[in-house]
Amino acid sequence: MRILLLSDIHANVVALEAVLAAAPVYDAIWCLGDTIGYGPRPNECADYIREHAALTISGNHDLACLGDPRADLDYFNNEARIANEWNGKQLSATNRTWLHSLLPKIETIHPDLGSVMLAHGSPRNPIWEYLLYPDDALDNFRNSFTQQICFIGHSHVPIYFRLIDDDVCEVNLPTRDNYAGLKLRPNERYIINPGSVGQPRDQDPRAAYAVFDTEQQRVEFFRTKYDIVSTQEQMRAVDLPRPLIRRLMFGI
Repeated sequence: MRILLLSDIHANVVALEAVLAAAPVYDAIWCLGDTIGYGPRPNECADYIREHAALTISGNHDLACLGDPRADLDYFNNEARIANEWNGKQLSATNRTWLHSLLPKIETIHPDLGSVMLAHGSPRNPIWEYLLYPDDALDNFRNSFTQQICFIGHSHVPIYFRLIDDDVCEVNLPTRDNYAGLKLRPNERYIINPGSVGQPRDQDPRAAYAVFDTEQQRVEFFRTKYDIVSTQEQMRAVDLPRPLIRRLMFGI
């Protein structure tokens, strides 16, 4: 089975469509949260993920757009707060109900993998924690989940952590081309982030995603160009904050 791993689409339907067009053959989609927020097309992105993803979790921006107190709008900077308020007002009743039904962390059982964890930020703090450093990942491995594999989003950075012999945590940043693969080993554990579809933050503006081949036990990381100017024009048309519009061009 080949699973398309998507995260942090952030209402950027142009980037989402580019990823779907570029992705190699896959059998299922897993979405790791923040389908909406920041961007100009929340309903289009929510419609697609709701209808096509086999598994979806919520992220902090999804929750904020719904007015969920776990992600109070006061926790966000001014631009993000404005965009989240606007996203929330656009949601259809169907998408609002669907987003309310999602959890920021779930465990799923897969026939090839056994138990797998999905958490937006981290297993330890699925709504807010940014996992970027091996010490934080090590604590999550030791204290917050027991599965071999945990897929995360939230940081907008393609990254994976590998736990070796229960006490050595290695961090890896996949290269910017489309050839950086990860072969899973049965005696190791992993936390894997495919990066952001709609708002990358690793100074590469291309949409990021990954494909997990469960039979080959291999994760491939990909980048895809999309029409950033089109998304920016959509954002200007609905008067979203200018800093959010500019940052897309620079991958920050």
